[in-house]
Amino acid sequence: MAPELAEAHLRGLLSQLGLDAEYVRGSGDTLWWRKASGEEVPVVDFVGGYGSLVLGHNHPEIVAHARDLLDRQVPVHAQFSYHPYANDLALALNRVLWREFGVDEPYSAIFANTGAEAVEVALKHAEMDRGARVAALRESVEEHLATAPAELVEQVRAHNEGRFDVPPVFLTLAGSFHGKLAGSVQLTHHGGYRLPFRGLAAQARFVSDGEVAKAVEASRVTVLDVVDGQLVERDLPVVAAFFVEPIQGEGGIHVLDEGVAADIRAAADTFGFPVVVDEVQSGVGRTGAFYAASHIGLLGDYIVLAKALGGGLAKSSVLLVRQSRYLPDFELLHSSTFAKDALSCHLGSRVVELLEASDGAAYRQAAARGAALEEALRSVRASFPSVVSDVRGRGLMLGLEFADQSGGPGRLGEFARMGLLGYVLAGYLLNAHHVRVFPTASASHTLRFEPSIAITDSQIEQLVAGLRSACAALRDQDESLLLPG
Repeated sequence: MAPELAEAHLRGLLSQLGLDAEYVRGSGDTLWWRKASGEEVPVVDFVGGYGSLVLGHNHPEIVAHARDLLDRQVPVHAQFSYHPYANDLALALNRVLWREFGVDEPYSAIFANTGAEAVEVALKHAEMDRGARVAALRESVEEHLATAPAELVEQVRAHNEGRFDVPPVFLTLAGSFHGKLAGSVQLTHHGGYRLPFRGLAAQARFVSDGEVAKAVEASRVTVLDVVDGQLVERDLPVVAAFFVEPIQGEGGIHVLDEGVAADIRAAADTFGFPVVVDEVQSGVGRTGAFYAASHIGLLGDYIVLAKALGGGLAKSSVLLVRQSRYLPDFELLHSSTFAKDALSCHLGSRVVELLEASDGAAYRQAAARGAALEEALRSVRASFPSVVSDVRGRGLMLGLEFADQSGGPGRLGEFARMGLLGYVLAGYLLNAHHVRVFPTASASHTLRFEPSIAITDSQIEQLVAGLRSACAALRDQDESLLLPG
């Protein structure tokens, strides 16, 4: 037998939880699971590629377009050349943005491969912008000191010593998840993912709802200047950016409050730092609009898109930056081998076309299918109020939160204390009901549901039947039903 070398430890955990299924085909919201016997079993997929499959597995028009592109031998590798297809996609994304937010300022596009990479691009661009603002302030102060009285110069230099070199602060909300790369993981609230790597990059401050102004004030650093012969305090640009998800995906499917969004926007406008809206999981039509932030009127200075932008086939992401904040020289400092390639850009443009077709019929379908799924989940909660504590989300980005089971007896309580209850439930639903779900990464007691806009009533009913059975077993502490043998 060949050794298991591709994440063998994870394979062992999947096996223990009954989740080590091998999927061999996918279409729409169905995956086919090939069992050891060779039998292929259809499984309803509510994971949806963690939000990537708003159009489902292997959407026929996306697949046909990909085949045509490959048949035409479009170049994947044509770096450092003109890419008109990337500009076409950027324009398409801008047109939707202008319509949904009622604005007309262009947003420049920097392409990448994954959501986490695009977040890293945002981190770099924001710090480059902050560095330029710090340098401009330092130069202004030095110009004023050149003609200031000697005693004031000495006082200013003593006060300002080392302050211009203060490292950046990135703000984000408690419960956030922005990736697992060296920089993006610093913006991910869950300590299990972040703390082992806290020494690698600029640190983030996590802001609770209602404490936006307090967090910004706590991050303020001032320097002294001399203006017209008088000492004045000036704010040093310390906050590089405020990262925010319109719906926290991995944090447990929490919809951003409109008041909190307004507080973030107001603080950014007052102190001059950009708001980075992370639409990696919530964007590209999943919530009934292309940009989930448009539901609450939060227009970002930067917007991050990924996942569904690739149509379920390509690895693609993009950072949009409003032109009034865009740094053209950044293009000479950042690049990515596979970014902006013809295949992913053409597929991205086709995704936008499909969502925008028939006056946005796909958005209406996402909203309607999401409402049907949410109603079904709420019926489960109504039947099991002691087991299910909440149902929340928007459109086809929904979560069902289970009541805390960590104080329970036996192996179920043990799994709950280990943060694995959601995976135990996922294993049960897969094996007993042929339904594929997963918990959110940072809130494992919350199951996520992110199917495509084509999810059917019968598929929802299959999910609900499994959830009801799981809830009854939790209520009755029936370990024999839920736990793999």
